[in-house]
Amino acid sequence: MARLTTTAGVVPLPAARDVIELLKPITWFPPIWAFMCGVVSSGVPLADRWGFLIAGILLTGPLVCGTSQAVNDWFDRHVDAINQPERPIPSGRIAGRWGLAIAIIGTALSAAIAAATGPWVFAATLLGLACAWAYSAPPFRLKASGWWGPAVVALTYEGLTWFTGASVMAGGLPPLPVLAILMLYSVGAHGIMTLNDFKAVEGDRQTGLRSLPVILGVERAARLACAVMALPQIVVVALLAHWGHPIAATAVTAVLAGQVVLMRRLLSDPRRHAPWYNATGTSLYVTGMLAAAFGLGA
Repeated sequence: MARLTTTAGVVPLPAARDVIELLKPITWFPPIWAFMCGVVSSGVPLADRWGFLIAGILLTGPLVCGTSQAVNDWFDRHVDAINQPERPIPSGRIAGRWGLAIAIIGTALSAAIAAATGPWVFAATLLGLACAWAYSAPPFRLKASGWWGPAVVALTYEGLTWFTGASVMAGGLPPLPVLAILMLYSVGAHGIMTLNDFKAVEGDRQTGLRSLPVILGVERAARLACAVMALPQIVVVALLAHWGHPIAATAVTAVLAGQVVLMRRLLSDPRRHAPWYNATGTSLYVTGMLAAAFGLGA
């Protein structure tokens, strides 16, 4: 059995189930969804790109996203020991410095697979990995900022993964329309990430995390999040219509209208309704992403 030697002695290899729990498979779905939007937006048939498709799914899900979860849990281990002691690292199921080792191994493996997939995928992966470490690790620890933290997560979960999907299919840099749409949806996702902070306003305030609900107050942060989500989608609709994709433009308009209706309830009591909106309005948001992708790939 493998061992990790530390100043405290020899620490056994953690169980596979505990490593999987550390990598949080439930968090892989959003980036894989965005990756598939990239695949669809490329308009390239799947027949000759299956190997690249599988590599891209592995990169965006278990590798880069999983690695980001390991990095986050390692640098949050002291806080988790108080708030969530049952997690793999604070509970001792992943003991010693194995948490850090898993994060480093995941980073190296992600970079190696990305390098074999293509230069643009490699560049996007390196940027995503850099964001993952900067988000959680000092001295940057961008998660402490209500502006930079959500921006980094939105960029990596939506923009870079969409870019990866389009690039692995096209075998190069995606065309300008695809780049424009993925960036707009990345900007809008900042609002979604802000809503995620509503569940921990008091804890963030006490621990010094400057989330937007802490900085601006819950009501103002909710209004800003709604505007940040809606405005890029309006631009998406205009661009799709301008580029001759009326069906996709109509579909995005429909899901945006649904979001606006749901936003009215959200704004009536943001702290209470934020989790509900994340389950309903966000579903409409990502449905619009796929509709836009189909329009681009047609």
